[in-house]
Amino acid sequence: MSTHSGHSITVDELAELRRRLEVGMAHVDGQLALLAQRGEQTERELTDAVGRLTALEHLRWPLPALTVMAALGALSLAVWQALGR
Repeated sequence: MSTHSGHSITVDELAELRRRLEVGMAHVDGQLALLAQRGEQTERELTDAVGRLTALEHLRWPLPALTVMAALGALSLAVWQALGR
């Protein structure tokens, strides 16, 4: 009988190990799915942020153009004042 009970314990232990392995694999699969979802969400947010940044870059005034406009305004005012006196 000792071999039969030893065999029974081994089968029970193997069944428990298999159950734990399946639970562990399900947990790992869930974590991987969560990481994939977060990666996709981060990629969407990054794409959105890049799009908004590009739109802002197109709306801003370039600094050299502002400098030229200010210089032309100052030159025009100086010429106007010089001719007016």
